Amino acid sequence: MKKILIANRGEIARRIIRTCERLGIETIAIHSEADGDLPYVSEATEAVLIGPNPVVQSYLQAEKIIETAKKHNADAIHPGYGLLSENAGFARKVQEAGLIFIGPDSGIIDMMGDKIESRRAMIKAGVPVVPGTEEGVASLDEAIEEASKIGYPLMLKASGGGGGIGMVRCESEQALSQQFDSVKNRAKAYFGNDVVYLEKFISDARHIEVQIFGDSHGNIVHLYERNCSVQRRNQKVIEESPSPHLPQDVRERLCEAAIRAGEAVGYSNAGTVEFIVDQSNEFYFLEMNTRLQVEHPVTEEVTGLDLVEWQIDVARGGKLPAQDEITTKGHAIEYRIYAEDPKTFFPSPGKLEKIEWGEGARIETGYEQGNAVTPFYDPMISKVIITGTDRMDALSKSQKFFNHATIDGVKTNIPLFKEFIESQEFISGEYATAVLPQWMEKSKEEKTV
Repeated sequence: MKKILIANRGEIARRIIRTCERLGIETIAIHSEADGDLPYVSEATEAVLIGPNPVVQSYLQAEKIIETAKKHNADAIHPGYGLLSENAGFARKVQEAGLIFIGPDSGIIDMMGDKIESRRAMIKAGVPVVPGTEEGVASLDEAIEEASKIGYPLMLKASGGGGGIGMVRCESEQALSQQFDSVKNRAKAYFGNDVVYLEKFISDARHIEVQIFGDSHGNIVHLYERNCSVQRRNQKVIEESPSPHLPQDVRERLCEAAIRAGEAVGYSNAGTVEFIVDQSNEFYFLEMNTRLQVEHPVTEEVTGLDLVEWQIDVARGGKLPAQDEITTKGHAIEYRIYAEDPKTFFPSPGKLEKIEWGEGARIETGYEQGNAVTPFYDPMISKVIITGTDRMDALSKSQKFFNHATIDGVKTNIPLFKEFIESQEFISGEYATAVLPQWMEKSKEEKTV
């Protein structure tokens, strides 16, 4: 593998370029008109304008991306995360074009991309799943009938996609009635599939995921777990490993279940098995992400491994090490820095007039001072990963870092993090997925008293 086209942009493109440079692999960066001045474009061996600013006219142009890879003599395509990374049709076309797709087989992406199909596969493999419907619910009447069996609160979810866009919490029949058509319409618009299903909402739950890897020789290993419970709008903003207050026997069972999930579908390359863990430490399969995760640096920091290098090695036929060769050390926390209003979470595009970081952190960013965060793409500016000898050391370093971190020109969530990471709710490590909005509401009330 001598040359890789990166079918992505910004921070993850830079991350892939860095590993490729170390391995002596050339890279091709694609970019829209809006992204021409971003650092990753000049850091790649070659750069190609792929289209206008809108994502559907640039980074989602599957055929054009594949044609570009062939024209520039690429051996493989790395999809990064988001965009086309979990598009089975794209993966299939890459392989049909005689190129290597650095990710799992298209059939696995298809199966795991359909949340209903993935639930069935996990049930068959003996992996616990959240109680819910085994088929899609076609009408509101059917949804109301099934909801009466499951009980409220529950989650109304799109079968074809995840994240905050594809799900909504319903506290009552009235809420379900109000949200049903809206979720189906969003599912159709964003995922090309309007099938929705219901899942029981597990109150006061933690969102814990296990990083797995598979190779073409039938080996599957886990790289331990990450706690991703600090969220806004059902989307992660802080992730850490190891997960605090998780008993060792539960950790071992989680990792074993993740391995079973991978084995059940013959998984290859990087993947993440996501679980919901309740207050009694019972856990349930949530979904499998068939790609590299945004938060993969957390795992890299505690294992000392390069997951992008592993992806490339597996894609070209390499064999994974034995499970007992993979160990962890220390504690890592990742903070996602967004160009957004920290009170409303609405995007805040604009020019990054000034960027100053504190010391002692790994910074993964798609931007440099003077670049603009445009309204066309996800507003994440950077990922800050801080590693310590243990959690308290990582927290202490985090607090020092954010006391000196500054970004001018756009609103960011840095002020929010400065306060939140000093709260007892976060320091205790006993938080669940509702911790951030609950803490924000509590802080708002205290400030108005």
